[in-house]
Amino acid sequence: MVGARFPRVMRQLAAWVAVAFFAFPIFYWFTTAFKSAKDIFDKPPSVWTFTPTLRNFEEVFGISLGFLRQQEVLPGGGNFYMAPRLWDSIVIAVLSTLLAVAIATLAAYALSRMRFRGRHHFVAWVLSTRMMPPVAVAIPMFFIFRDTGLMDTYQGVILVHALMNLPLAVLLMKSFFDDIPAEIDESAIIDGASRWLIFRRVVLPMARGGIAATAVLCFIFSWTEFLFVLTLTQTGLKTVPVVSSTFVTSTGTAWGNMAALGAAAMIPAFIFILLVQRHLVRGLTLGSL
Repeated sequence: MVGARFPRVMRQLAAWVAVAFFAFPIFYWFTTAFKSAKDIFDKPPSVWTFTPTLRNFEEVFGISLGFLRQQEVLPGGGNFYMAPRLWDSIVIAVLSTLLAVAIATLAAYALSRMRFRGRHHFVAWVLSTRMMPPVAVAIPMFFIFRDTGLMDTYQGVILVHALMNLPLAVLLMKSFFDDIPAEIDESAIIDGASRWLIFRRVVLPMARGGIAATAVLCFIFSWTEFLFVLTLTQTGLKTVPVVSSTFVTSTGTAWGNMAALGAAAMIPAFIFILLVQRHLVRGLTLGSL
């Protein structure tokens, strides 16, 4: 009995060690947001023994967060820049995810259920577009967006993020639809249902887990994307990754401010994942590429 339990205990111990290994950098980054400059540069680094402060958040967002004093705008620091940038990131990530998932779901259902000439070649072509490095198309897109008036607009960045997410989203959704038995569609057709009705009322509810998993991956890509936002925007529109880079200057790096912005940027991502977590686990195990 003891011998049978030993491997299970070892597996659980290994799992906890792996979780601690990957979670510690996030934890340390989060605590850095509440450290003063002195605590940040302490040697050896202080993980537990430091005095928490909200000063970094106050400087980043330009407001006083003290609970015992009246809220006020602080000089310097973020001053009206960071809160709008968080909003920019949320709008771009959510809308580009909705657009990519909507198009990918329709395309993937067609590739999974309909038989037409060149279908397999089309799937290979979709995969090949994902292999193209983004830097190879960044400059051409800059000139196209400049000439079409899409520079520094929500529409332009949302369109680019959706296009970059489409190949992976189509392949993921196709694998999820492939795992749903085609006999279900055939039975519905015999009962007189149309393709659109089958897709909307039968297949789509069964693929909710796959849609959730695909949406999370698309959201994370858009939330963390740096190159295209930097290339296709000027002053009116910036996202959190681009703004974070401004804390690195020739005179040094504002680690506390960067950590504060990063900690605040985690919140919308966690909220999004919590909203879809009910379907997420099933979606991650439903299909496989």
